[in-house]
Amino acid sequence: MRFAVVGAGVVGRLRAEAVRGLSGAHLVVVADVDPGRAEEAAGGAAVVGDPRAAWERDDVDAVVVSTPAPLHEAHVVAALEAGKHVLCEKPLGTDPGACRRMVAAATRADRLLATGFNYRYFPSVRVLRELLREERLGALDHFRAFGGHDGLGNLHAEWMVRSELSGGGAMMDIGLHVTDLVRHLAGEIVSVQGVVSERIWREPGSEDNAVAVLRTDSGRPVIYQATWNEWRGYGFHVDAYGVRGMARAAYAPMFNEWIEQERPGETRSRFRRRYPWIAVREKLFGWQTTTRQTFAEELRDLARRLDGEDVPLATGEDGLRAVEVARALYRADSTGNAVTLTPFVVATASGARTPDRGEIE
Repeated sequence: MRFAVVGAGVVGRLRAEAVRGLSGAHLVVVADVDPGRAEEAAGGAAVVGDPRAAWERDDVDAVVVSTPAPLHEAHVVAALEAGKHVLCEKPLGTDPGACRRMVAAATRADRLLATGFNYRYFPSVRVLRELLREERLGALDHFRAFGGHDGLGNLHAEWMVRSELSGGGAMMDIGLHVTDLVRHLAGEIVSVQGVVSERIWREPGSEDNAVAVLRTDSGRPVIYQATWNEWRGYGFHVDAYGVRGMARAAYAPMFNEWIEQERPGETRSRFRRRYPWIAVREKLFGWQTTTRQTFAEELRDLARRLDGEDVPLATGEDGLRAVEVARALYRADSTGNAVTLTPFVVATASGARTPDRGEIE
């Protein structure tokens, strides 16, 4: 596939590097308002300042949108209308309405819209998903999910902090990745209740902590937290608990842990899977090496999805649902009541899935 990358900030540069290193992919053009950043990311590809000059090219099949979140809707819709497939960084949009319009634009254009939820491609997450598929834990009872870092020093742009530009705080930041992993591993989220707080960084509308109980379509509860007040630094984990054991996927560092027991009272088997090669690689060359690898796998799955393969690539609907869950928690906090999310429905003759407008605006 032939790619354009729009936006050459920290993530955009990693996206461009992932394309350049991926067999079967070709980086055609990089667009950014800063020519120096675009040149650095391009590695010999064409460079333009106006993103329209990227997605209007005939030799581009797909566009990776890595611009600031307030620009996502305009860039994604324009690229789709130009006939390109699109992978957009999370958040897909800063509110559910913008996300719905992007999903609708993809349906009208008959093009694939994907959301950049690269955590699905972390090795530890793949292992946990396989354990669940094999039913190693027996009938599942509940999940726990956590993601956080130590605050605003990790957010290098104003739009990431100010709620009128980002759509929210911790839950719209690392929390969206965790929300997506819950849906990826535990099933669809159908109700949300919980609280948010702004006592640490005191950014209006940008919560430091989001604590929730989510309910999946199978009725299982998920204990959830997203935070900008994790003193130990960046990390996430998802735990699954069943009648015969539990299992965890975590990063950073990357590891799995699971405990199994055939019957109550019998000996428990404990397992830990570490990834020393990842730890060494990140120690020598930085966390970017892992991110770049997951980006490459995500882009490879974009091509596979277009070929009709069943792959774990997150769609535009997945991006929409994660934002809907965040908005549902904000409403639950303000009202004190649980918020129900309406299901997605199939609404097109071609079979493309489009979301109902739902209750979360």
